[in-house]
Amino acid sequence: MALHPPLRLLGIVGSLRHNAHSRAVLLGVRSVLDARVSLSLVGVDLPLYNQDLDDDKPPRAVHDFRKQIAESDALVVSTPEYNHGMPGALKNALDWASRPHGNSVLKGKPFIVVSSSPAFTGGVRAQAQVNETMLAMQALPIPGPQIVIGAVDGKVSNGLLVDGTSLGFITAAIENLLAPRATDNLAENMVSLA
Repeated sequence: MALHPPLRLLGIVGSLRHNAHSRAVLLGVRSVLDARVSLSLVGVDLPLYNQDLDDDKPPRAVHDFRKQIAESDALVVSTPEYNHGMPGALKNALDWASRPHGNSVLKGKPFIVVSSSPAFTGGVRAQAQVNETMLAMQALPIPGPQIVIGAVDGKVSNGLLVDGTSLGFITAAIENLLAPRATDNLAENMVSLA
C-alpha cells in the first residue's frame, strides 16, 4: 500500500481582525490534527477586486493568495457572519481567486466551510453564502453536516477553539477528505463531469 504525503489544507481566515474567532477556529483545528494532515493559514487582506488590475501581473498579495490555494489539496474556509452574510473581505478574496473565469485555482478544489458567531445561529447564513459562491466557482464541497459554531466567544481560549464538540465536527469533515484520499476521487469525478 502506497503512503500518501500529508494532506495539505489551506485555512482561509475570513476576517481581517487579528484575534478573530475565525482564526481561533483554524488554530484550534491545527492543534489537534495528526501527521496525516498539515494546515497552513492565509488571510484575506487583499486590495479590492478591480478587473483593470487583474492581468498577467496582478497585485503581489493576490498572486501569493492564488498560489497558496493552487498548492493546497483542499480548503477550510472559516467565516464569521456580518449582517446576515459573509464579510466583504472574504467575498473580495474569493472574487480574486475566481479568476481567470473557468480556469481559476478554485475549480475542482475540495472545500469545507466552518462558520462561527457569538449568536446561537453560528453564522449559518454566512455559510450558505460562502457555499453558494464556491459552487459558482466550480469548487467541490465535501459532503457532510454543516459546521456552525454558535456562542463561539465562550468556546475560545488563548486564541484557540477548545470546544471538543466543534473540533470533532471539523475533524470528521477532514477525515472525509482523507478517506480514501477524497481529493483524488473528487478531482477525477470533476473531470468526468466536464
